[in-house]
Amino acid sequence: MSSPDLTDAERNAVLDVLRTPTLSIGPRIEAFERAVAAYTGLRYAAGVSSGTSGLHLCVIAAGVEEGDLVITTPFSFVASANCILYERGIPVFVDVDPATGNIDPALVAQAAHDLARGGPSAQRWLPPSLRSTQYAARITHHASRITHHASRRLKAILPVHAFGQPADLDPILEVAHEHGLAVIEDACEALGSEYKGRRVGTLGDAGVFAFYPNKQMTTGEGGMIVTNRPEWDALFRSLRNQGRDVFDAWLNHTRLGYNYRLDEMSAALGLAQLGRIEELLAKRDRVARWYNERLAGVEGVRVPFIAPSTTRMSWFVYVVRFAPKVDRTAVMGHLEEAGIPSRPYFTPIHLQPFYAARFGYRRGDFPVTEALGDTCLALPFSSVMGEGEVDYVCQHLASALRQHVTRN
Repeated sequence: MSSPDLTDAERNAVLDVLRTPTLSIGPRIEAFERAVAAYTGLRYAAGVSSGTSGLHLCVIAAGVEEGDLVITTPFSFVASANCILYERGIPVFVDVDPATGNIDPALVAQAAHDLARGGPSAQRWLPPSLRSTQYAARITHHASRITHHASRRLKAILPVHAFGQPADLDPILEVAHEHGLAVIEDACEALGSEYKGRRVGTLGDAGVFAFYPNKQMTTGEGGMIVTNRPEWDALFRSLRNQGRDVFDAWLNHTRLGYNYRLDEMSAALGLAQLGRIEELLAKRDRVARWYNERLAGVEGVRVPFIAPSTTRMSWFVYVVRFAPKVDRTAVMGHLEEAGIPSRPYFTPIHLQPFYAARFGYRRGDFPVTEALGDTCLALPFSSVMGEGEVDYVCQHLASALRQHVTRN
């Protein structure tokens, strides 16, 4: 589906680490953090072992504890909801915008308002299995107490910039300000994207980038948390390093922490990749344009929609949407026979077996998300793809669609 874009600069950077003594948090990590902070324009950047671990630490920094609520999207990679469960919080899913697949800010506003007000209107936003439980009763207590209680329980909003497209953040930030909520940007798929001229990951209380091999740039495994909040940055650095603080002796631990450190080899690779980031983003943009040109007007398929507020798209994956009359499974089989991998993208989080079993979700709960889950398909995509490879994929996709469109 994707291949990293590596040169001798990256290989030599990693070899340099192997030739010299290394530390668990050493000079390459510090240099990489400074470079990411400079790239985003924020004061702080903390390297971590993955985007998932970065999101987890942000949830802790936001003060999410057992039973607390975090508004987020069901149309995402599962980690954006799992990180809430790690602290025994409750993901409050709201549906998404049908054009972008990103969280719908109007629904975010309604959910936050209803949860703050309490009563029956608050219950409808909870997972089905919690709506008639003691937990639901606690947040729907009589009106004289509900505002204070619910405002304490609703802690954060966690929007995801799906596929590299920025979520519509301005109205979300207004809601967060109104209700005193933290905003954690899941920018794991969106390094370099811009929303109304501002880089994603820089607009909330903290943003998280990920550097898995299929991302815009890679460290192998790894992630980065960026923020302008010094107290959050200090907490991230302690939590990632087994709860040590900078003033602690090596085996003293101030708080419960995790082994979420980024290693020196990964940081060296990331620093070299970040030095090429504009080249990498431009190459991915070129591949996306090739796809757009060849698939425009092909019956049964729509190319990705770019919102007017997206002033720069950072392409993570190339995801097309099929008309309901298209047999997606048959199309995938046709592509596979031609040696072309493809993947449904995403399977809605609320329909994942674990979430359905734990929270009682079922089909029909989030219809826009489910429609996208049923009709989206990710095609092979990376900055190292050539024009001939894109031609090959598009030719076989067009052929598959001609054969597998149901005509009623």
